[in-house]
Amino acid sequence: MTEESFRFPIGELLTNGSIAPRLSVINKRQVISTVSEIAARCFRLKAPKVFDALMEREALGATGLGYGVAVPHARIEGLERIQGVFARIVTPVDFGAIDGEPVDLVFAILSPPDNGSHHLRALARVARALRSAELRGQLRLAGGADAIRALLVSDIRSSAA
Repeated sequence: MTEESFRFPIGELLTNGSIAPRLSVINKRQVISTVSEIAARCFRLKAPKVFDALMEREALGATGLGYGVAVPHARIEGLERIQGVFARIVTPVDFGAIDGEPVDLVFAILSPPDNGSHHLRALARVARALRSAELRGQLRLAGGADAIRALLVSDIRSSAA
């Protein structure tokens, strides 16, 4: 992947079906489990493998960034490029966020194992974009998966490398 390939909006990490606009869960483990199932279906992966990788990363330190946002991430065998899963949680859950607030917006990043620097750049770009109070507010009010994807694809702030 070239440096230029990181100049597209973060929504381009998402595919049809990789957005859950109304996820009903009661805890972080269920969020990770559902994200793993979505990733398995969309990216032809094995859900238990995705779940284990994401939970292993969570054990190193919570991925709740604050402001109701979490960005769980992992490197997964079988991926050809960086992929994402976005979920909007109906009732916010504890994700161990640094501000102590529960999370209702989750953008999971999955990368090929040999994609270290690109994985970190994608993580930084997603985190930077979701720091925007305006974008978070729009995502929370969006009508469904298509509206969420449109917001993430059109977000100009996310295209800065």
